[in-house]
Amino acid sequence: MLRLDSRDLEILRILSREGRIAKADLAKRINLSTSPAWERLKRLETAGIIAGYHAEIALRAVAPHLTIFVTLELERHGTESFRAFETLIENREEVLGCWALGGGFDYLMQIVTRDIDSYQAFMEELLRDSGGIARYYTYVVTKPVKTGAPPPLELLMKPTEPGG
Repeated sequence: MLRLDSRDLEILRILSREGRIAKADLAKRINLSTSPAWERLKRLETAGIIAGYHAEIALRAVAPHLTIFVTLELERHGTESFRAFETLIENREEVLGCWALGGGFDYLMQIVTRDIDSYQAFMEELLRDSGGIARYYTYVVTKPVKTGAPPPLELLMKPTEPGG
């Protein structure tokens, strides 16, 4: 694992909030000249710590839509069942995120779709093609409260204290 110092963390903080910025601006903000700042950035990219750069799209400005979270449980809990389900949803554009869970449900999916009818059509296809969804629960987002927050880098990097 790559050892990160305060300047590396500041680079990550800036990029996670703002995405790509000019090399000179980044260097200025972390109090380094352009070349050393660029070398640090390349090192973070090469190490896989920076996994990509993305634009945050204001969907409300583009089209009407629904964001829906779905928890679901598969009928069978073998490796083949999990792999088949994951393969099935891997290329579905409606699925923005999918997480395998430990506990009561097997998966949590985040879905964005045009309306409730298109969501229902999506779920009917998923039920037909999955080969084994035991049950699912739908949660329609009524308003976003907090989204796209950068990870709490300092908190994650803080050494744990004994007994805490």
